[in-house]
Amino acid sequence: MSEAAISTANFSAAGQPADRSAARFGAVALAVIVLSAVFAGFVPLQFSIVTVFLFAGPHNWIELRYFLSRMPARWGPLRVYYLTAIIGTLSLTAAFISIPILSRQYDWYGPTISNASALWNSALVLWIASLVAMRNGQKVRGATADAAVALPNPWLLPMAVGFLLVSGVWAYPAAWDIGIVYLHPLIALWFLDREIARRRPAWLRTYRRCLLAIPGLLVLLWWRLIHAPPLEGDDMLTLRITRHAGAEILTGISSHALVATHTFLEMIHYAVWLVAIPLVAMRARPWDLMDAPLSRRSVGWKWFVTATGIAGLFIVLFLWGAFLVNYPLTRDVYFTVAIAHVLAEASFLLRLL
Repeated sequence: MSEAAISTANFSAAGQPADRSAARFGAVALAVIVLSAVFAGFVPLQFSIVTVFLFAGPHNWIELRYFLSRMPARWGPLRVYYLTAIIGTLSLTAAFISIPILSRQYDWYGPTISNASALWNSALVLWIASLVAMRNGQKVRGATADAAVALPNPWLLPMAVGFLLVSGVWAYPAAWDIGIVYLHPLIALWFLDREIARRRPAWLRTYRRCLLAIPGLLVLLWWRLIHAPPLEGDDMLTLRITRHAGAEILTGISSHALVATHTFLEMIHYAVWLVAIPLVAMRARPWDLMDAPLSRRSVGWKWFVTATGIAGLFIVLFLWGAFLVNYPLTRDVYFTVAIAHVLAEASFLLRLL
């Protein structure tokens, strides 16, 4: 190991010993996790309203900033992968947004909506399976000749698993919708794990120990709330929040437990993107886009990256204004359109693995 690598492994950026900086990081992370669970458990509706209002837009902008910094200037052999990821993200987002619009316009009833949702989830599964196959193909091409011959067709296993999962999509379509809602916030923790392992390896053990608190607190929340009375209120905002947490599908579970669980996980998701990722992974200030590889590709790409960042900031400001004008409607629209960043996270995470 080089002298620089040893220095990086043993000292933090502030010059403190690595174990001390790791302990501070762990203390803050654990405090955020515990406080999120406390607020989510005792005031789930209010906590959900505040966190979405404050953090929904800014965390999407930070995600955009992160993805721009991770996308190479020249795609080369990754061209097909990135094109598939981008086209799939845009197409699936458009289809996801279209389902509720078409259902209202043409008066779709239950089975029709369920079939449309199953079709969308099937396309999602096969798109992810294709990205996994392409990622496996890159590993095969990067292996030695003997190892490449020994490896199976990179498409065989992912597509076989994909079609198997598609059968589950049609058997239990609602389960997939709920799965996306509750698993999506955890993707941020995976991104952070990869970045800490890459840039702050001395923090990795502490970080993974802190993660053990999440399942423990979830068990505590459910033990306390699973049989609690449902959340009071029949206004549109309360109904939207409980519906998004799955109360219309998981009818045997208290809406209090569902909203508390979803809000707890969402707050952790926001904290990772707004605080931890910039602290660990971004070498430049988040608003400085000039370090993005694409901005160094050409003058045209530099203007594109800059315009994208500025447009993202205006969208954040617009979202805050829309929340103030009509919070329930804006929240509903946001969680529909936000599927785009869920899909982008999935494709970028697969690329990092």
